[in-house]
Amino acid sequence: VVSTQSTGVLLPAHAGVDLSQTLNLLRAQGDAHSISENSFYLQSSKLKKRLQVVCPGDNLLDQLDAAKCADLLVLVWDSSFDIDPLLRTCLFAQGLPPVQHLVVDLSERTVSDKERALQKKQFNDVLQRSNFSSSNCKVQYIRQGSDCEQVLWGLVNFKQHSLGFLEERGYLISSSVELQDQGPETGTLVVRGYLRGRGLDPDQLVHIPGHGHFRILRIVTSPSPFSESCVTGRVYEPKTHVSVEMECEVDEMDAEQTWPDEHDLEQAEQARKLTKRVPKGTSAYQAVWMLSDDEEEEEGSGMEEEEEESEESEEELVEEESDGYKDSDNYDVNFDEEEEAEELRKFREACEDEQFPDEMDTPIDIAARVRFQKYRGLKSFRTSAWDPQENLPRDYARISQIRNFNHVRKSLLRQCNTERAVAAGTHVDVYIADVPVSIRNSCSSSLSVFSLLPHEQRLSVQHVAQARHPLSTDVVKGKEQLLARSGLEGTWSALSSLSTPSPTSTSWSGLCQEGATFVASFYAPITLTNSPAVLFKLETDGTVTLLSSGTLLSCNPDRVVCKRVVLSGHPCKVQRRAAVVRYLFHNREDIAYFKPVQVRTKHGRRGHIKEALGTHGHCKITFDKPIQQSDTVLLPLYKRVFPKWHFEYF
Repeated sequence: VVSTQSTGVLLPAHAGVDLSQTLNLLRAQGDAHSISENSFYLQSSKLKKRLQVVCPGDNLLDQLDAAKCADLLVLVWDSSFDIDPLLRTCLFAQGLPPVQHLVVDLSERTVSDKERALQKKQFNDVLQRSNFSSSNCKVQYIRQGSDCEQVLWGLVNFKQHSLGFLEERGYLISSSVELQDQGPETGTLVVRGYLRGRGLDPDQLVHIPGHGHFRILRIVTSPSPFSESCVTGRVYEPKTHVSVEMECEVDEMDAEQTWPDEHDLEQAEQARKLTKRVPKGTSAYQAVWMLSDDEEEEEGSGMEEEEEESEESEEELVEEESDGYKDSDNYDVNFDEEEEAEELRKFREACEDEQFPDEMDTPIDIAARVRFQKYRGLKSFRTSAWDPQENLPRDYARISQIRNFNHVRKSLLRQCNTERAVAAGTHVDVYIADVPVSIRNSCSSSLSVFSLLPHEQRLSVQHVAQARHPLSTDVVKGKEQLLARSGLEGTWSALSSLSTPSPTSTSWSGLCQEGATFVASFYAPITLTNSPAVLFKLETDGTVTLLSSGTLLSCNPDRVVCKRVVLSGHPCKVQRRAAVVRYLFHNREDIAYFKPVQVRTKHGRRGHIKEALGTHGHCKITFDKPIQQSDTVLLPLYKRVFPKWHFEYF
């Protein structure tokens, strides 16, 4: 009797590795039970263990989905010891299960012991440069058919551990998939396999990567495909009806404003008087940056994981030397002049934004009070109040919000620690309702199915902290559409690129510079667990390139994201603390409109507009300290920005 069931995913180290030869060798060992062309069971009756071997194919996104719920990841190498840098980086960014390296070298020539020792040393050097930990990885070699027996023993004997964001979920990799009760658009999908993780309840919703969220009709425990006796399965049916609707119904009267009553005024007064304990002698500006005990606990939980991921991303750069182009005569065959001009324009904008961040010239053809009528001046971006419920877009009526997200997340995770109706390790048939018939294209390979926690089917605004990949040199503009893979979902979303994250508010950046750290905000389903997040850019040929990697910060629509515009002027006459400034405005009406806003200089001086001089936009400004003639006067303005509504499963 085989007592242990696990899942192993075979991935080629690079596109040139032939997996069919390795699969044929493994099928010939032990007791192999074929599921499909690229999936089969390997069992060892002697060791009482069984391994489901899955080959997800050549698509990078399919490989990442399969590796996400694998108990064992097997990387197959050839004698060249090359590895795809994009695959390696994505695996590290997403998180690694136990890894085994399988080196296949079936050359007919005889290899001496000295050459074998030299090959092992070279391969260990490659693993060290690729940041694979020697304590968590096992290396095996196949040089002849007789080595497969020892390889099988190593594949079924390993220490299991799952990824952190899957510990609270139930999931499975299908051994077979069948579409029943098929209609013109939808049908009932039957997924068979062994449950992993926390188990599964029929009242939970499930997520199929690339297709969306669905409701469970019933769960039937079925006999194992290796069982000789046919036992009638036990049926688990849902007791409650859980809605799969992602968006909220829009109430046309929800935006109607009413005059605040006494209760609202009391709540506002209590919120204003809210204090925090700070060390003696701390200024008001320093107190803003200090977190309370609850905030320190919430922010500190993900610090170690984020530091480890940042260290990994810094060490992942592997420099490769090239001797040059082999075919230099045909270098310009596929050259696109329009694309090259667009890249040059983006490059110049990025250079200008890096040298003069957020600065722009005051327009001459339109009044500044009209051009910047949606902007406001703030005395301090860190301490000034900004109502998060003010002037919300219509799209915010379609999403859901969890008040005090971190507290509710901990409470829901504690409630989900109870036992599931169907325990992990059970072979089940899961009947999933209203699945689109287009899923039949995915039925030829193994499907990954994940259970959802409460409220995770609802749309909200996700904020993910990201670090640009060292090999990514593309200039990314704000509100550009990217492929975001956060937690379980892969969504095609339009994001906002941000700079310098803070606990409550963030300043918006129109361009994401190379090598920068930023926060991306986009519409996506709520995720309660601490999950990795990876951003890809879709190329014109259909391939994806890695842009950045990081972790999920929160799902909070109240997080204020501000776009900053800085108008600049030049002091033409200076007399100690007073100066006449030109080019900041171009008419008297604009000066009167922006007179209450505080100005500053690049050397740290602060001042106020006193009066307009003439009719051509010159104004008199007094500062707190004497300024220099070479200084530049800046007028910062802020406007809250929101993600662009674009959501699609990818």
